[in-house]
Amino acid sequence: MPNTSLRPARSSRAARTLGKGAWVESRRGGLRVLQVRALKTLPWLLHGFSTRPGGVSLLEGERVLNLGFTDWDTREHVQSNRERFLAAISAAKLPLVTLRQIHSDVVHVFDAAPLKKNHCGDALVARVSGLLLAVQTADCVPILLVDPKRRAVAAVHAGWRGTLQRIAEKTVGQLQMSFGARPSDLVAALGPAIGGCCYEVGTELAHAFSAQFDRAADWFDELRTGDEPNPLQWLSMSPPGHHPPPKKVRLDLRAANRRQLLDAGLAEKNILVSGLCTACRRELFFSYRREGAQTGRLLSVIGIRDGI
Repeated sequence: MPNTSLRPARSSRAARTLGKGAWVESRRGGLRVLQVRALKTLPWLLHGFSTRPGGVSLLEGERVLNLGFTDWDTREHVQSNRERFLAAISAAKLPLVTLRQIHSDVVHVFDAAPLKKNHCGDALVARVSGLLLAVQTADCVPILLVDPKRRAVAAVHAGWRGTLQRIAEKTVGQLQMSFGARPSDLVAALGPAIGGCCYEVGTELAHAFSAQFDRAADWFDELRTGDEPNPLQWLSMSPPGHHPPPKKVRLDLRAANRRQLLDAGLAEKNILVSGLCTACRRELFFSYRREGAQTGRLLSVIGIRDGI
């Protein structure tokens, strides 16, 4: 019997940051949408993280909610899926603002005029009402940021390249510079992403992160069995050859981005991390790492209602 609950499949450093009752599931029209309880209390805010079930796209004989324009799906199906998703979060009439994501640290900021089409980047920041900022993921970390006092919002796509370039931290900086946000006021929601349980990468990536972040060893785990502490001796100053590095390690992207947000000044209680792994939970999410190019895309959206 498949696990259809929205509980984390297994524990991890990221999963332990999931506060009790912090995340809620809404069901509407056959769709399952994840939301953050604290953000739902803000009457002027719209937000949501999509899941796999409930769409019109056909993938390996299964009807799914693919929200990204892919080679295997039709444009009509994606548009219909997007309409269904926006209706499920009561945002059917709001235009969707997206980027051509390039795994970068590029943050686009706008305050009055809508963003022009075909911009490249991986984060959007705004305080314009009547728009929905959106990022697409299929393993990378979607991050939604809210300033409840200044009514500013942001949507961030953080893969390993963007994380290495500190895109989460830079997006907080843009909220400060553009809208006068104070990091201690911000609320961050890190949605479903591939977990440290499944995200295998080469050891050269661990070296790249350790050169940039003094806490990098906390985000990597050697491929071992059991729950023993993560040694990673090969990242230490031991003599060459003393502790041969493994060929692969596992990376916890959510933990890395959570640390960046803490370093940027966010309060620990205001960083809400989903413990759901996109690779573990194929019945609920899309995973590029697990399924390859023949998979769909999730959308994480945030916006400000008109007239409130």
